[in-house]
Amino acid sequence: MTIVCIGEAIVDLVCERRIGSPDEADSFVPHPGGAVANVAVAIARAGGESALLGGVGDDIWGRWLRERLSEAGVHVGWIASVTELDSPIAVITFDLQGEPTFQVYGAAIEPTMRASARHIDEALDEAEALVFGSNTLVGAQEREVTLRARRGALDRQLPILYDPNIRPGRWEKLDSALTFCREMCDGSFVVKANAAEAMTMTGTSDPVAAADGLCALGAELGIVTMGADGAVMRGAVEAEAGAPEVEVVVPLGAGDAFMGALAAGLSRVGWDPARAAETLPDAVEAGARACTAWGAQ
Repeated sequence: MTIVCIGEAIVDLVCERRIGSPDEADSFVPHPGGAVANVAVAIARAGGESALLGGVGDDIWGRWLRERLSEAGVHVGWIASVTELDSPIAVITFDLQGEPTFQVYGAAIEPTMRASARHIDEALDEAEALVFGSNTLVGAQEREVTLRARRGALDRQLPILYDPNIRPGRWEKLDSALTFCREMCDGSFVVKANAAEAMTMTGTSDPVAAADGLCALGAELGIVTMGADGAVMRGAVEAEAGAPEVEVVVPLGAGDAFMGALAAGLSRVGWDPARAAETLPDAVEAGARACTAWGAQ
């Protein structure tokens, strides 16, 4: 059985220094990325079985992404390669405080997600859980594929782990984003949000109250991550974990690493919500460790 992660794989071109403005960037280094692809890698590194259900272009960068994922231990048999299509690229810079700016180039996410739809039933039949995020709820076609996978997971009574991952720049209307993101909480085993996302979702800046708010939206476990302050879990169990001290380079991929380690831990305890608290310290540590390098994976 495997934890199936449905979503995008992207080439991240990262300027590996902090700068005052994106126009100060003078070089970029390619890294494999994509929020849900990052989660799949984190699951594998934490000892779990993971697969990416998604797509790439049938180009050099698509093959490069597939190879990097496979080398990391992710099952890649359900990644569709679409001919005559360039794989998407995200150009990423960091300001002087380490906060990222993303610019995604290429229109491949929707058609590659559409191409991956043929693998949904096969993947879910072999799945022990499904992970998804809001990035593939933006466009109508990718949203239809994501929702089909979610419905299939619910029908099979698989645990669903959901990351709202609200990026206002990707949505034309934030109200639409909030509507979709809130609706997706219902029926989820886990909803994980960072402090800012949780406040947007629930209307409260208190992490504990926000975690409870995620459960009120339908999650069995609501988790709010707080960077250097760790994370809180509410719902079926109550738990808190502090973050270890690390030398932070940038926070890119920290939330994805957290989600991947959490999923691997929940798999180890048999998806028993009563034992979910056992998984929180390892997840917080994985998120902190991700902050020590430039690449999300």
